[in-house]
Amino acid sequence: MLPEKFIDNMTLYYGKEELNRFLSVLDKPMYKCLRVNTLKISPEEFLAITPFKLEPVPWCETAFYYDQDVNPAKHPYYYAGLYYLQEPSATLPASVLPIDEGDRVLDLCAAPGGKSTRLGEKLKGTGVLVSNDISASRAKALLKNIELFGIGNSVITTENSGKLLTHFEGFFDKILIDAPCSGEGMFRKSASMITAWENNGIKTYTDLQTVILRDAVKMLRPGGSILYSTCTYNPFEDERMVEYLMNLDKSLKLCDISLHDGFMPGIPENGLTGDESLKKTVHLFPHRVKGEGHFVSLLKSNSENVSMYDIPYSIKTPLKDEYAKEFLNNLNTVFEADRLEVDRDKLYYIPRDIPDVKGLRVMRRGLFIGEIKKNRFEPSQALAMTLKNSSFKNCLDLSVDDMRVIKYLKGETIEGDVSDGTVLVMVSGFPLGFAKAKDKSLKNKYLPGWRMM
Repeated sequence: MLPEKFIDNMTLYYGKEELNRFLSVLDKPMYKCLRVNTLKISPEEFLAITPFKLEPVPWCETAFYYDQDVNPAKHPYYYAGLYYLQEPSATLPASVLPIDEGDRVLDLCAAPGGKSTRLGEKLKGTGVLVSNDISASRAKALLKNIELFGIGNSVITTENSGKLLTHFEGFFDKILIDAPCSGEGMFRKSASMITAWENNGIKTYTDLQTVILRDAVKMLRPGGSILYSTCTYNPFEDERMVEYLMNLDKSLKLCDISLHDGFMPGIPENGLTGDESLKKTVHLFPHRVKGEGHFVSLLKSNSENVSMYDIPYSIKTPLKDEYAKEFLNNLNTVFEADRLEVDRDKLYYIPRDIPDVKGLRVMRRGLFIGEIKKNRFEPSQALAMTLKNSSFKNCLDLSVDDMRVIKYLKGETIEGDVSDGTVLVMVSGFPLGFAKAKDKSLKNKYLPGWRMM
């Protein structure tokens, strides 16, 4: 049962006919999709090996609908980080935001990581991705997904936007804000969203959004771009919030977004100014597209001012441990020495283009490579996910239907014709994690929190 106030609002802003079409699909199943991780495999290559029947999502070249009766989260390729499971409409924001190699990118409200993983793909290991979520508990899922995708040039923080501003003023080339919102576009997904809407109202979220936008615009470098999106329909959080953003920085101008079948352009009349450029924003409705409700806007700064913040980070404790150095020297992967930092016996590879983050709540800074132990070095799960079969000499590459794959993912000991020592366990040429081999018996080192249940 939808709130009467919501029905009245939808009628007011979109008309009775649009409302009726919207209501007609609410009892129908939601669409589901997976998004291919292009850091590991191309969409074409994935289509050649996938066991699932897939259909392209029109607005995201790496996303595909899958049938309701399958569960891709239980397939070994999911554990290899070959794809992310995402609501189809939610793939649009990170697809629209243009990312260039070397960019400094901020995903301000990032958990659980659907948009961050796509942004990390587009950076192709260059520049830096700062993924932030104010909730430390939600950021745990964000961290796992970043590491699962093999994204090493990332910094994960759990701060409010004002605290980030104290470190990143004028720093970012691109900022994505998928803002906390009233969630009207998710009503079909969960009845709890309806309850939250009734309890919290819209003003709770518009107040929060104005604070986030006020801080975010100050973190943008001159000439940079901001992607603002919500999963709601009301103009207070959509068109009018875009107007607020443009008022904060007069250099920000709306950019065109490619219109696919079913996309509805923004409605100037639903704003306060009647600005015709609001037509460059887009609404997604479940009766118009195969996806849930979403709103997306892209703005670019036309400012020619010079950024005031361009101070690179320098490491504080360089790597000296000989066991760690020996391990890295045996990898067919280049690690630049001046980016290797030791913090409390943990070794990290720090993105070059990042300022000092001291004073921020940081969950991860760069790629966690492993731990320095007494007389040995223990490589991390995160490192394993960045490697290729050519990166590591001692590999056990299993076919996807080999029962040892499932045993390994469940944390069990397996057998394999490998040399003694650290082994990279793979499926179809893609890494899953490490094991320790002795006389062909592989002691499982797969991260406990990632194991298949």
